[in-house]
Amino acid sequence: MVNTDDFIKRLEIILDYYGLNASSFADKIGVQRSSLSHLLSGRNKPSLDFILKILEVFPDVDLYWILNGKGTFPKNTEHIEKKETVFEEVVKQNIPIPLNNESIPENLFSEIKNTNPITVLETKKTETQNTDKESNSSEIDKIVIFYKNGTFKSYIPD
Repeated sequence: MVNTDDFIKRLEIILDYYGLNASSFADKIGVQRSSLSHLLSGRNKPSLDFILKILEVFPDVDLYWILNGKGTFPKNTEHIEKKETVFEEVVKQNIPIPLNNESIPENLFSEIKNTNPITVLETKKTETQNTDKESNSSEIDKIVIFYKNGTFKSYIPD
């Protein structure tokens, strides 16, 4: 069973977090202002419908947190902080961010660290052209496709 006093405290945390007063909160979730007032005063207990309306309008509110204080509010805070930390590290190291959960090998740029990829690409192109002219080899060693978002795919023929 939900402890009404603790529920009211958590509800007040939500109001403060979103910068809403009781009447604007009631309007936002679509309940009577008097219903919220009676709830905040401890006269009434929260209904399931009331809780579901909060969860529908405010997706950062975790069901278990609002009901019994277990979990976090906002519910995605830890995940967001972890993502921001990883993103900052990627930006510092100038690593391209993969799309669609592609993985980047650890030693991807080991021979071309701290170099502008466009300059390296142009250099490789020039070296390849010179090598092709010098030798009559027509074997393909590796094909690398670079995307504008900084990711790439590498193909090595068998």
